[in-house]
Amino acid sequence: MKKEFKIIAFAIAALFVAALSILFMLSRRIVMNPAGTVGNTAGNLNNDGLFCEYDGTVYFFNPCPGGGLYAMNPDESNMRCLNHLEIRNILAGGSYLYYFHTGNALADSGFDDALGMRTFQRCRLNGSNAEALTKDIVVTGQLVDNYLYLLTSASSGPSFYKLKIDNSDKVMLADYAINPACAQNGVIYYNGTRSDHYLYALDTATDIPSEIWKGNLWYPVLEGDYVYYMDVANDYRLCRYSLSQKVIEVLTHDRVDCFNVGGGYIYYQKNGSDARLICMRTDGSDAKTVAEGNFTKINLTSQYVYFQEMGYEGVMYHSYLGSASYEPFYAATQAASEQ
Repeated sequence: MKKEFKIIAFAIAALFVAALSILFMLSRRIVMNPAGTVGNTAGNLNNDGLFCEYDGTVYFFNPCPGGGLYAMNPDESNMRCLNHLEIRNILAGGSYLYYFHTGNALADSGFDDALGMRTFQRCRLNGSNAEALTKDIVVTGQLVDNYLYLLTSASSGPSFYKLKIDNSDKVMLADYAINPACAQNGVIYYNGTRSDHYLYALDTATDIPSEIWKGNLWYPVLEGDYVYYMDVANDYRLCRYSLSQKVIEVLTHDRVDCFNVGGGYIYYQKNGSDARLICMRTDGSDAKTVAEGNFTKINLTSQYVYFQEMGYEGVMYHSYLGSASYEPFYAATQAASEQ
């Protein structure tokens, strides 16, 4: 009887261990993304990708002491801290977040952070199970379906490659700069960086590029039929080009330092002695000053625009979309102080 009992007990233990092993393997298995996944907007990524809205949640970098990667509702309620890392280039899709960790931490967050390791990481949407995918310095990156398209920098020069989200199937695509920020329907739109500044399209199904328009543009942002861009030949004024009508519209003659498009609005930083952050409609109408001075890192969500003052980037400001007023993002400051 004792022998039979031992056999049964051993069998139950073996089944339990097997079940735990299966559960562990399932927990480590990377779930692929739904078709059509794009990690963030081009406008946000061209402004360091500090905010990313996905599936009813805004993920963002809180620059205040005690800050790091945070999540909140689009109306800025239900704010919570996911980690204390200094990050940029936030992407979201499926079950995961992706971001570039600059090697710094805004609070004591572990031995590895103290070593100053710069890594591009993947974690779950709640911030758990963080894993480094590459130690390359990521200039900018985008998520398209199940691949990360990364522009990296090294002493040997730029490198552009794709990497599957499970950290497999790395494919080198170019040894020169390609900005993958602008992506839609499986196509990455980018400006040339070598002999011209034309608009090109990279079909991610084949990884074959093609020329779209012989413009002279920088930082293309695709919204509907229009490509919004900085006009390199004309002192970086802001224009848009209709892909169907093949017509250029000048939206402002101001020299533009940075811009973002979304929610029916364009926000841009005007360069010059009267520098200011300006908001206008996407057709260039109804322009108004939001803030006087030099501002940078303009990020948009469905309800707010967020930005920082040049040289004072430990404070985040926000303004409701379309508003002509702004204030410090007090909720983020308070949340960080409570950490």
